[in-house]
Amino acid sequence: MVEMDGIEHRTVQVNGINMHIAEKGQGPLILFLHGFPELWYSWRHQITALASLGYRAVAPDLRGFGDTDAPDSPTSYTCLHVIGDLVALLDAIAPDQDKVFVVGHDWGALIAWYLCLFRPDRVKALVNMSVVFPPRNPRRKTLESLKAVYGDDYYICRFQEPGVIEAEFAKIGTARVMKEFLTYRNPGPLFLPKDIMFGHPPDAPIVLPSWLSEDEVNYYASKFEKTGFTGGINYYRNLNLNWELIAAWTGAQVKVPVKFIVGDQDLTYNSVGTKDFIHKGGFKKCVPLLEEVVVMEGVAHFINQERPDEINKHIHDFIAKFH
Repeated sequence: MVEMDGIEHRTVQVNGINMHIAEKGQGPLILFLHGFPELWYSWRHQITALASLGYRAVAPDLRGFGDTDAPDSPTSYTCLHVIGDLVALLDAIAPDQDKVFVVGHDWGALIAWYLCLFRPDRVKALVNMSVVFPPRNPRRKTLESLKAVYGDDYYICRFQEPGVIEAEFAKIGTARVMKEFLTYRNPGPLFLPKDIMFGHPPDAPIVLPSWLSEDEVNYYASKFEKTGFTGGINYYRNLNLNWELIAAWTGAQVKVPVKFIVGDQDLTYNSVGTKDFIHKGGFKKCVPLLEEVVVMEGVAHFINQERPDEINKHIHDFIAKFH
């Protein structure tokens, strides 16, 4: 076990892979699930804050990310694989807690929705950020729907061909790619056309926001430099396979108490149909125990890093109700 800034790091074996976790504190467990292109490190502010408030904060690197193993097969990154890892992790590190609190963001939010859908018996309450629950459309596969709305240059569509986007990222450089993603504030959809990936030349200067330092970018970059981006991108490559695998849950509701938080500048909040889904009853129909929706003004996608103090309070205020 290694300790950094009071946060302990260790490896836990789950389903034949070695999973790296960061943890701090004692008490009811909060499982923090990161997105792409991120790591446990995305929750650094929340881990410290919630541990000081009497919780055991645990943030894994999900399979394919950071210091957790990255299976070679692209089809080893379905939602069922990832949920399997998390259930095994909870069995290993918290066998005395039947249910835990879960906090998710981006892909971690999607995984959290699936965890609540498949194993509601393991979740006490959920605080999810950025990505709403996606009801399954039985008539059209996920990728076909995205292509129909956004076209082939949409980032998720560009991620599909193995090796292609990785080669383009390699030309730009890992640190540059991390800066491009973490500083992205356009509320419109993210397009990655081949010749001008993030909408500007690769040598255009990037000014970091006040909430993100060079050292923090370098931590992310050091891990992705070692692992590459393939593990994380493989999550996107399984969208259609996930659509097939979750057919039995078509129309199923998430029956866990939920608080949802999103920034009004987040590309997810501004995606086609999302605002209506959130504010006109669709979301509540799918998630009947949705207790609160918070739309934070002037905040973009990486909400828990951009506004950590507010997010820490939102998390604590909600989960404190369930002791």
